[in-house]
Amino acid sequence: MTEQTNPTVLPTSIKGVFRRIWVVIVGVVAVAAFFLWPVFSNSPVDYADIENHFKYGSIGSEPINGIPYWIWKVLPELFPDKLPAKGYTSLGFIKEPDKDLPVGFSQRRVLIDRIGLNCAVCHTGTLRDTPNSEHQVITAMPANVLNLQGYIKFLSAVGVDERFTANRMLPEIEKISGGLNPIEKLLYRFIAIPQTRDALINQAYRLKFVETQPDWGPGRVDTFNPYKAIQFHFPMDKLREDELIGTSDFPSVWNQKPREGLQLHWDGNNSSVDERNKSAALGTGVTPTTIDLPRIDRIADWLWELPAPKYPYEVKETLAATGKPLFESNCASCHAFGGAYTGKVVPIQEIGTDRHRLDSFTYETISNQNTLYAGYPWRFKNFRKTNGYANMPLDGVWLRGPYLHNGSVPTLRDLLEKPENRPQEFYRGYDVIDRAKVGFVSDVAEENGKKYFKFDTKLAGNSNNGHLYGVDLSPEEKDAIVEYMKKL
Repeated sequence: MTEQTNPTVLPTSIKGVFRRIWVVIVGVVAVAAFFLWPVFSNSPVDYADIENHFKYGSIGSEPINGIPYWIWKVLPELFPDKLPAKGYTSLGFIKEPDKDLPVGFSQRRVLIDRIGLNCAVCHTGTLRDTPNSEHQVITAMPANVLNLQGYIKFLSAVGVDERFTANRMLPEIEKISGGLNPIEKLLYRFIAIPQTRDALINQAYRLKFVETQPDWGPGRVDTFNPYKAIQFHFPMDKLREDELIGTSDFPSVWNQKPREGLQLHWDGNNSSVDERNKSAALGTGVTPTTIDLPRIDRIADWLWELPAPKYPYEVKETLAATGKPLFESNCASCHAFGGAYTGKVVPIQEIGTDRHRLDSFTYETISNQNTLYAGYPWRFKNFRKTNGYANMPLDGVWLRGPYLHNGSVPTLRDLLEKPENRPQEFYRGYDVIDRAKVGFVSDVAEENGKKYFKFDTKLAGNSNNGHLYGVDLSPEEKDAIVEYMKKL
């Protein structure tokens, strides 16, 4: 009989060939994994220190709405004509000496490194003791120097600029990056640059209504109209004129625990701190599918009992003692924790302040707002339409100027005057503290070549009318109340 050959047994020479092929395959896979794993991973830059996490940590805004790192880096270099002065700091972004990114920007690798926004962009400000002092960076206070509308307009302008091409941008990226690896070059040339341009053009189209609004100026934002355009795809050109301006001041975000259950946002449209946080996250570019709950919760836990910064300057204690009972009889019921009306909405007919922010949040907006995070346990269910503005607790009020919901009154002392005696024009974005009137110095138009924003109370959304409580007190009583409020 002829001997049968076992098909599973190969000659030694053939085994050697397969072994070498297998080694090559393993080697190629290893090299590919080495280069491609960072490309396909989804990993944020984390910070052990909670304050740095607040200022620079990711909350999930990068995967869909983030800008590729090197594009974001090169934009001020390639388009300096679109900025007020050099770099992003000319828009009021705060740059700390030892950090790569300004406060409020985070980094996450999703295919490539991307830059997004976080909570601190709207809730970190600066303070100077005198014009010659260094800027102090204070977290959880309103972003008093940030020109967010300017940033939106900058991104809109560069997206449609003919220089936004791979051939123009890649050489500039190579200059500042020290050189991209071959895979990164391909990704930037054929994916990142064209897709980013398309995204910016689309965003500019949706937010074109911003161009027709009165300038927000530093420290202010239109909270809900961008939601309508970006999140809900409202036809902004068909909305009523009276809802297209909703500009208001950034709030402080410290000491959140005693605020739970109060009517939150300027118009009191939600009583859940958690929903308020997730809603605000959407405003930074987070989406319901990319929200990073563990990192947001870490911030929320820190802010829950974070105390408001104490007034660091001298207080005239005798005058403050005189002001305390005046505050308690004139202000505390609406603005002290535990006050009978604190955190409750005062009807617009009574409070009499500018109604644009109130009118911008419509019933149609609520219908859409309460669909957000549908399919998740944390789906929104607490947004409501109100008929006025909520009374806010005044902890850390010395850092929260200008005052009223739209920032139309520069100091606390001015707020105690009748509207016709309040400043009709003043300057915003200057961060030197006003120790006498409490707020920030508001009569400086320019300093060392930097021009500050002229706020005109006659423009739509900027009225300084209303809130007439305390205006009939004597000048001495008003001074005493303001001195006491330094201690809040």
